[in-house]
Amino acid sequence: MVTFNLMITAEVENVSTIQPMGGLDDPNFLYYFKVKCGNCGEVTEKESYVMLGEVVPIPKSRGQANLVQKCKFCGREGTITMIPKSGRYLTGDDCEAGKFVPLMSFDCRGLEPVDYSFGGDQWKIVTTAGTVFENVDLSDGDWADYDEKKKMPTSVSNLQSRFDVMKT
Repeated sequence: MVTFNLMITAEVENVSTIQPMGGLDDPNFLYYFKVKCGNCGEVTEKESYVMLGEVVPIPKSRGQANLVQKCKFCGREGTITMIPKSGRYLTGDDCEAGKFVPLMSFDCRGLEPVDYSFGGDQWKIVTTAGTVFENVDLSDGDWADYDEKKKMPTSVSNLQSRFDVMKT
């Protein structure tokens, strides 16, 4: 078993937090990424997704996972199981300090998540004035709007992600 932390960071202007729409443990929040086979190293061409609210049985096992996938190259099967309550919101202070913060952790057996995608309009941005922008699409890695409450621009740019192996 290997645990990977999805780490994110960005450059922000007048942003307090960047978070999934329904919170960190939203059962419907989709995490999109490509998958690398732990056996042969083949990386999928298409993105897979996982979400807390969707579990599938693991073949020849009593367990469940959020993703069970067979490698098209070598035929080996692997699983990814999400670990709830393992992440936190990205704050403006984190961004100013250049910190990557964990958004979610994944227990991976035979698969490795790579190339995370911030796809879909499933993000919530809270400004330093407390204004909430919902259903924000961060798939381009950039977003900008205007906070009417405090008459200030607000933006997210240079959105980045990586998967770090968690030492256990």
